[in-house]
Amino acid sequence: MSSQPASPQSIHVPAGPPGFVSDIAAIRERARRTMSAGAVTPSYDLDPASVATLLNEALATEIVCTLRYRRHYHCAEGIHAESVKSEFLQHANQELAHADRIAERIVQLGGQPDFSPGTLLQRSHAEYVEGEGLRSMIEANLLAERIAIESYREMIQYVGAHDPTTRRLLEDVLADEEEHADEMASLLKRIGSA
Repeated sequence: MSSQPASPQSIHVPAGPPGFVSDIAAIRERARRTMSAGAVTPSYDLDPASVATLLNEALATEIVCTLRYRRHYHCAEGIHAESVKSEFLQHANQELAHADRIAERIVQLGGQPDFSPGTLLQRSHAEYVEGEGLRSMIEANLLAERIAIESYREMIQYVGAHDPTTRRLLEDVLADEEEHADEMASLLKRIGSA
């Protein structure tokens, strides 16, 4: 028995179900021709630069949300501050993780993640609100989460089935933002009844 691997020409690749993949040799050739494009193959039918621009807006939003939550974490005071602060810190860390995942996807699409502080607020869908008092901080975060939810839903509709990787990323982030909004609404109710 030979330990030599079979040559690529001698490997039989099944054709799959009728109409699924008609020409594996053509797929191989296209992949070889466009290797420098990384993850963006010829079958990617969106404009990668447009998707990267969209994702850079999401990146700016996540960074602004991270900064707002961190400020609120450090500045929260009052009878309910300790439990609310822990939520603020947890959300700040999750928003930062979202930013990292989004930046990674931008690079995969051949773009450059835009971390420029000079234009951060112009690109962000959410606002940076310092808040005066615990209630206004929670309200600012709830509003920002609701804005993010709407924005991510629109982005998901835009990429649709054209870019399943970006869609799954956005769906994951959306699920977290919905959870954050729910938690902020619950905090508002809790401090409102005290």
